[in-house]
Amino acid sequence: MKLNFYNKNKIYSLHEPQAQVYCISKGKERKKYEYGSKASIVMTKNSGIIVGAVNFSKNHYDGYTLPEALKQAEELAGRRPGVAICDRGYRVIKFIGGTQIIIPKNPGKRASAYERQKARKRFRKRAGIEPIIGHLKSDFRLMRNYLKGTVGDSINLMLVATAFNLRKLLRQLLDFWFSLFMVQRHQLLTSV
Repeated sequence: MKLNFYNKNKIYSLHEPQAQVYCISKGKERKKYEYGSKASIVMTKNSGIIVGAVNFSKNHYDGYTLPEALKQAEELAGRRPGVAICDRGYRVIKFIGGTQIIIPKNPGKRASAYERQKARKRFRKRAGIEPIIGHLKSDFRLMRNYLKGTVGDSINLMLVATAFNLRKLLRQLLDFWFSLFMVQRHQLLTSV
């Protein structure tokens, strides 16, 4: 029997033999591969709230995952984003529906200082999403899923996104109550 190591239909997990687990190349020196299913996360640019989280049963090219993620974000947020700032994995597609896809690239020689600054600011916001994905994996247990099948993967991803948003909301409420307490304390101390 001859083994074919170049077959794409390998089984990476014995408890998920329906090929729900894939080898995803990360392209990083420290950790070249991850095993699992591919997920796409849509966040707002300024507030950092997760408005869409989609799990995929296949290991698609990143550009093919974006239409479904934008569709879910539109359903949940009530409106479609006008601009999507993505990484270089989405470089083939320029427009999806009414959404413009922007990826990092070197500005042209004719770009003004304002255009360069605006692009730098946009892509720094995009680079700030990578640590959030790391926090989702480590703090909210996105790294390991104990639920079975693609439905379990989707449920786990939605629970992680919900927990992240609730934590952000609770921190804002705590900051509000703390500032209110400090104002009351300051008024009490100054009136005495």
